Amino acid sequence: MSLKERLYSVLVVSAAEKLNIALSDLLPESHYQPVRIVTSVSAGERAWNERSYDFVMINSPLPDDAGIRFAVDTGRTEGAVVLLLVRGELYDDVRDRVAEHGVFALAKPFSRPVLALALDWMASARERLRKLEKKTLSVEEKMEEIRVVNRAKWLLISGLKMEEPQAHRYIEKQAMDRCVSKKEIAEEIIKTYS
Repeated sequence: MSLKERLYSVLVVSAAEKLNIALSDLLPESHYQPVRIVTSVSAGERAWNERSYDFVMINSPLPDDAGIRFAVDTGRTEGAVVLLLVRGELYDDVRDRVAEHGVFALAKPFSRPVLALALDWMASARERLRKLEKKTLSVEEKMEEIRVVNRAKWLLISGLKMEEPQAHRYIEKQAMDRCVSKKEIAEEIIKTYS
């Protein structure tokens, strides 16, 4: 699936009406859905706790906070790409504070094409995170399979007095003969001998 076909959910935390209108134009429903705009950090935190978003855009400062802590906290979570918009004179200091947490910073004022480019970068970063999430899930599934198979081997060793290589071979052969995974065979053994 190409980036043009992807849908990204967006949380915008901004009290600036002019920017919110500009973002509405830059975030068409065909590419960004849902788009939720809130006007304070506390409202942003509530929105984030209700659901996760692919992109979080924070226009600093906000009425109740600068938004830097919220950007860092959100940037630490899996899957979210965070863009913090900060005044030009604060940019270097803020970027140094947030970059190590995976938060992008953009100095204000900026042009519409620069913001569109930032959205493209965010999409690229989100896709990279998606791939890492898939790898992590794959590794976790493999680890779970190893745990289940090891438990089944232990039951075969203790219940049927098999040696470890023999128990391992038994599970592998059953899986091959029946065209199922080793995990399925192991789960059957666990049900039988537990």
